[in-house]
Amino acid sequence: MAQNTIPDISRIVQSQRDFFANGKTVTTDFRKKQLEKLYGAVKRHTDEIGQALSADLGKSAYESYATETGLALNEIRYLAHHLGSWSKPKRVHTDIFNFPARSTIYQEPYGVSLIMSPWNYPLQLTIAPLAAAIAAGNCIVVKPSRYAEATSGVIRTIIEETFQPEYICALEGGREVNAALLAEHFDFIFFTGSVAVGKTVMRAAADHLTPVCLELGGKSPCIVDSTADIPLSARRIIWGKLINAGQTCIAPDYVLADRAIADRLVRELENQITIQYGSDPLHNSDFPKIINRKHFDRLRTLAPQADFDEAQNKIAPFIQPITADEAETAPVMQEELFGPILPVIPYDTVGEAVSFIRKRPIPLALYLFSKNRQLQQFIIRSLRYGGGCINDTVMHIASNTLPFGGMGESGLGSYHGKAGFDMFTHYKSMLAKGTTDFPLRYAPFNNSLDLLKKMEH
Repeated sequence: MAQNTIPDISRIVQSQRDFFANGKTVTTDFRKKQLEKLYGAVKRHTDEIGQALSADLGKSAYESYATETGLALNEIRYLAHHLGSWSKPKRVHTDIFNFPARSTIYQEPYGVSLIMSPWNYPLQLTIAPLAAAIAAGNCIVVKPSRYAEATSGVIRTIIEETFQPEYICALEGGREVNAALLAEHFDFIFFTGSVAVGKTVMRAAADHLTPVCLELGGKSPCIVDSTADIPLSARRIIWGKLINAGQTCIAPDYVLADRAIADRLVRELENQITIQYGSDPLHNSDFPKIINRKHFDRLRTLAPQADFDEAQNKIAPFIQPITADEAETAPVMQEELFGPILPVIPYDTVGEAVSFIRKRPIPLALYLFSKNRQLQQFIIRSLRYGGGCINDTVMHIASNTLPFGGMGESGLGSYHGKAGFDMFTHYKSMLAKGTTDFPLRYAPFNNSLDLLKKMEH
């Protein structure tokens, strides 16, 4: 499909509804076989994926595999291994009021699902939800981001070579295709992207009362207290910040540092930039580029002091110490940075740090570097956020057993592993009653109330 051509989306959705109606996708054998086919297709195209990610984002072969292809393959394999047990009907306890009866929960797919993926991790953030939707038994329309054009093309090739379009298809294009898709009645919509577009998706879904999963973002804080291992903290913060040149929805967006160690931490952060990317990151092939000129110009405006290479669309890593008062109006604190810029803000008490975070929208991630177990538990209990790490950054996204998702402006719903299977699954309750009947529930009620109360309590 040409980029400027809008396909007959209504026909595509109807063909998938017809395919879903034949019941083939609900069998465990079928779903497992499709996951195995997807796994094989992604493996076969590993080199092309790496080349596409290099063209779109300047990612090295290592980073492409470590943060995209490898994670996607791991997710597919995990889902394929477990979907058999997850798909079995589950017998649950039957309360006394329904005796005699059997209570069972059945898993069934929503039907025809739409997956709209972003440009920053275009392979991983397409394949992971796609695998979950397959595991749950859905038919799927996939819409990759047009900004990652090369990777979008590889995704389309993988899907077209592997699946029938009435089962799974990929549609490329821009806003016109997005709008046409959102005008259709899907049974479930999975969206990863910005808050602004997430609101558009949710409004469109509301017209059909379609359930959604929104994976958004926000300004994810990183707290470093005086007990932290400063060199290790700096190493892991810089790693988490600079993979994909900071274009990561769960990258540390800003650091709140105990004033006692703030200056030392800034020096260590700058030192780690040199250790990991050399004295000239702009000309290091391991350091990615900014996706396009629009985002490059946005970052240049936010941090005009940062070095840059306009020809390569690269912004050099930049640590920006600011005070808490300056943070109220500083441009770098007014929006999610999504780039290699890292403000560092000193705090005097943990209460100040907590208050600072609470005044802002709920972030998708939160990171704490501290050896203080009491502080660790205090932060976990005191702040709301999607997920996070203690003494690390970003790595929680790599776990199959930890649900990944946000709340509030950082998202709605979660996935990865069982959480992904659950996200694309409707849990259907069934009560199978025996034929023995009890007159207590039927009118006339007479003096049945006292007996009812005794049964309840």
